[in-house]
Amino acid sequence: MGSERVILLTLMALGVAARNSLIVTSAGVVLIMQVLQLHRFFPMLERRGLEAGLIFLLIAVLIPFATGEVGWPEIKESFTSWSGLAAILGGIIAAVLSGYGVTLLQVKPEVIVGMVVGTILGVVLFKGIPVGPLAAAGFTAILLALVRWQ
Repeated sequence: MGSERVILLTLMALGVAARNSLIVTSAGVVLIMQVLQLHRFFPMLERRGLEAGLIFLLIAVLIPFATGEVGWPEIKESFTSWSGLAAILGGIIAAVLSGYGVTLLQVKPEVIVGMVVGTILGVVLFKGIPVGPLAAAGFTAILLALVRWQ
């Protein structure tokens, strides 16, 4: 068994330990593609996979607008209440950090291993909730920038 498969199986096991179905599913799909020798799709998925995932994420976020669950009164409230303004600020910070995360993952893809381990430790030891890899990469980018700055 090649080391690539062992790594993917290890990531799946870590995902199971952390109860993170996204890691398990993602590593499982990549493992199946590798076993089936569908390597020709790897470059396209590497280039466009993140973009496709973000599109689906945005679709999920926009559905409440389409269903009428969120309308003009809620939009107005977000600009006129402290909790709404805090949510807007939180969204801005998350978007900026995720942008840093995308850049970091493109430049240093090896950090994904540390983020997976860190996510598992956070879930298991501190009863945290696994966040998306872009947010984790964004926090990692900020931490790396702070270490270099000092």
